[in-house]
Amino acid sequence: MNICRLLLLAGALAGATALAHAQTKIHWYGHAAIKIETPTGGVILVDPWLGAPTNPEKDSVAKLGRVDYILLTHGHWDHIKDAVEIGKKTGAILVAPYGLQFNMKSVHGYPEKQATLATGGNVGGTFNLDKAGAKVTMVNAVHGSEFTPPMVKAEEGKPSTISAGNPVGYVIQVDNGPTLYHTGDTDVFTDMQLIGRFFKVDVMFAAIGGHFTMDPERAAQAVEWVNPKAVVPIHWGTYPILSGNPARLRAALEPRRMSDRVAEMKPGETRGF
Repeated sequence: MNICRLLLLAGALAGATALAHAQTKIHWYGHAAIKIETPTGGVILVDPWLGAPTNPEKDSVAKLGRVDYILLTHGHWDHIKDAVEIGKKTGAILVAPYGLQFNMKSVHGYPEKQATLATGGNVGGTFNLDKAGAKVTMVNAVHGSEFTPPMVKAEEGKPSTISAGNPVGYVIQVDNGPTLYHTGDTDVFTDMQLIGRFFKVDVMFAAIGGHFTMDPERAAQAVEWVNPKAVVPIHWGTYPILSGNPARLRAALEPRRMSDRVAEMKPGETRGF
């Protein structure tokens, strides 16, 4: 083997080793909105309401650069609020339950060519996110999924909500990186045990606010069933009505000997996994 081939091989091995050790970066904007930066440089947004009042960076949408995919768990305004603006700005492909994806195009004007059947499906479906070096599986969530005011104008004598498909969660498997589970808005449900059986979840993003979702005590049961290496509490503290907090989650996980798995993040924080 000549010296040129040896150098090329050494360079390829060094690149592969660097990629294998590159971290996946997670940025939490507050509420349920997270940004995932994969080892290949891909960018995935989940439930991009970047204007949540707890987000310290009020110009987060303007600061966005590359976004490859936007994943929506359901149709409520506090999860889809900035999706269309970001999609038009970045060319991001929309991943969403079948009915929600169609209504995002017909009601809200999401670009048609960026929201096709290739990334619109339902629970149990797995889609390749080639641009980001990942794949995603839709899993169940127990919640609603309607377009509601202020996204839909209420008129007297007419329904003020529009059906927007089934609510879901997402399991995102990053190439050479972690497996992430975003619960979406949900209560705990027994089939979460299947998520823990089918996937080895590294990081679980668990709604804990209560009132609209599971509270910390019910989320603790969800964590036990999914059995992630770490759990990041989300969908709490945005408004006083979302009164669940990470301290209560730790306390509820203490009898399960899992309290050390809580990886609390602050809105605006980025962390590597």
